[in-house]
Amino acid sequence: MSNTPSKSDNSDLPPTAGGNLPEYSVSEISNALKKTVETTFSRVRVRGEISGFKRAASGHLYMTLKDENAVLDGVCWRGSAGKLATVPEDGLEVIVEGRLTTYPGRSKYQVVIETMELAGEGALLKLLEERKRKLAAEGLFDPEAKKELPFLPEVIGIVTSPTGAVIRDILHRLADRFPRHVLLWPVLVQGETAAEQVATAIKGFNAITGKGKVPRPDLLIIARGGGSLEDLWAFNEEVVVRAAAGSDIPLISAIGHETDVTLIDFAADRRAPTPSAAAEMAVPVRVDLLSGIMESAQRLFTATNRNFIELGHRIEGLGRGLPEPRRLLETAEQRLDDKGGQLSTALSRCLKDAGAELTRLSSGLRGQTLIADFDRRGERLSDLSRRFETGTGALLTNRGTELKSLAKLLESFSYRNVLKRGFTVVRNIDGVPLTSAVAAAPGLDVMIEFQGDESRGARITGDGAPKLKPKTAKKTKAEKPKNPKKNNGEDPQGNLL
Repeated sequence: MSNTPSKSDNSDLPPTAGGNLPEYSVSEISNALKKTVETTFSRVRVRGEISGFKRAASGHLYMTLKDENAVLDGVCWRGSAGKLATVPEDGLEVIVEGRLTTYPGRSKYQVVIETMELAGEGALLKLLEERKRKLAAEGLFDPEAKKELPFLPEVIGIVTSPTGAVIRDILHRLADRFPRHVLLWPVLVQGETAAEQVATAIKGFNAITGKGKVPRPDLLIIARGGGSLEDLWAFNEEVVVRAAAGSDIPLISAIGHETDVTLIDFAADRRAPTPSAAAEMAVPVRVDLLSGIMESAQRLFTATNRNFIELGHRIEGLGRGLPEPRRLLETAEQRLDDKGGQLSTALSRCLKDAGAELTRLSSGLRGQTLIADFDRRGERLSDLSRRFETGTGALLTNRGTELKSLAKLLESFSYRNVLKRGFTVVRNIDGVPLTSAVAAAPGLDVMIEFQGDESRGARITGDGAPKLKPKTAKKTKAEKPKNPKKNNGEDPQGNLL
């Protein structure tokens, strides 16, 4: 190809204005180059080491591919970035596939990346080692975080391909050893979306509560058959390793053959060399359990029987040192008979002695003396009764006389006698007598009690007593003043009171 585009190759460009060379604008030459590059390199595969990788806010990926002699800019649009089988990282040697194009704004050419894969097993191992160190530093592989596997799980969750030989081997092995309820979560075990599906399956099993129709697994098995490092790469992805390390359900990894090692093996609670070995780790052999139970039962029976026999011999040996129980009872019976005979004799003797004592006491009593004593005491009681009645009557009479005298005295002191002489009692609304002018404030409502329990309401209106004009008595000629001496020398005004 010539360095200078010929007229025939650029028929869409304007004719020359003069001379034998065509004249181009910057845009025209840039577009011509862009068309030439994209036509010539419409599909290419490029191998190189990633450097200067960055992810734009728009989701596009930008990087540079380099080798020992040159560099090539690369771009991966957002629609293709999510489909890449390998996550780009600086220093990673990859093989990209896409097309070449130019960027007129900077006069640069670049490769538009559509797919990306690691370039060779060495690059994969390097990436694997770096990722392993990174995850180990975060504590995802710590032995202290490992969980114990259940001895006999009721439900086993399996994450694998539903069409491969792996699931058949696991089910066959479980059926031979100890049949269990199995839940299969079908996933792709190879390809671009395999890692996401495996991680989703692990999280999905952990999200089961067991309260619905689907039971919660007691154990998880992540399984895949053998393959190359590229085939098993999905189980080295961070999303899978983090899901396995964060599982609350104990997890067994069974990826590939015994020589295949993936990062999920370090995050799992137990690693099995093969999927069949994972099934063997999951459940014990039922026949062996039954045999062990029967053997233990036989040993328990033999030990119990031996213990009974030894206890019998021991009791028999202890019994030889004891006297015969029948002889002990014979002695006790004879002693009981002796005590019974003595009791009968003693009871008869006691009754006889009591009768004699009663006869002796009754003979010393005289009937006439008792009767005379009773009569004397009766007369004394009658005399005391008469004296009591006489004294009680006199006392009641005296008390009655005193009570009448006190009643008359109380009546003479009653304020009602004062009311009969024209006085009144002034009380407030609560019935308390008013005994001073201070208590009778102006405006106070009062009750005035008169003779005969009659009362009238009133209100106090002033402080002083009303001034009454004295009435002028009419003088009569016939009336003469009385002689003061006829009042025995007393003040004639005292009669007014």
